[in-house]
Amino acid sequence: MFEALIFDWDGTLADTREVIVISFQKVLSEINCQVSNEYIERRIGIGAAETFREILRSTNANIDENLIMRLVKRKSQFEIELTWKVKLFEGARELLEALHSSLKIGLASMNNRSVVDPMLKANELEKYFQVVLTAEVISHSKPDPEIFLKTASKLETTPQKCVVVEDSIFGVKAAKSANMSCIAITTGIYSKQELEREKPDLIVKTLKDQQILDFILH
Repeated sequence: MFEALIFDWDGTLADTREVIVISFQKVLSEINCQVSNEYIERRIGIGAAETFREILRSTNANIDENLIMRLVKRKSQFEIELTWKVKLFEGARELLEALHSSLKIGLASMNNRSVVDPMLKANELEKYFQVVLTAEVISHSKPDPEIFLKTASKLETTPQKCVVVEDSIFGVKAAKSANMSCIAITTGIYSKQELEREKPDLIVKTLKDQQILDFILH
C-alpha cells in the first residue's frame, strides 16, 4: 500500500504548455535569441534555468548564471500574468479529491514557486497538498531524483511507499531513479512510446482513467 502520492504540475495536472512557450519566447526575443516552440516544449520538466542554459549553449553564448537568473525571473513574470489561461486537465480535481483523505499528497515541480503558487490558488488546489516543492530548493534538475526524494522526506515517508504521476520522460526517469513507482500520462508533449522507454509502472491517456485509482489503492 502506498503512503504518498507525488504529482508533477506542468503537463500533468495542468495544461500549461502554451503559457510556458509564450513566456519563454517573449524573454528570448528580448535577448535576440530564436528557438522553435517544440524545442521549448520538449524541455518542459527540467526547469527554466536549465532550459535557458541549454539554449545559450546551443548559440555558443557564454553561460552567465546572473543572466540565467534574470531570464528565469522575467519568464516567471510573464507566466504569472498568464495564469488565467491555465486550465486543469480533465479529472485532475476529481483525482485529488478521491485520494487526499487516503494518502499524503505532494507537488514536485521544476517550475518556480512564484509561478506555481498563483496557479494553485487560482484553481483552489492548495488544500490538497501537504508539501509543495519547486525549482528554488533543488540543486539538480529532473531527471535527477532529488526533487522527488526531498518531497518524500518532507512527507515523512520512504521512496518505496511513493507513487509519482508524471508526463515527461525527465520526470519518469527521476521517479524510477528515486526507486518510486510511477504513473506516466500522455497529456504532455511525449508520446506513449517515448514514455514506455523509461519503464513507468502504468501509462494512461487521462487522469480520469480508473486504472490510476486501482493501481494506487490496490
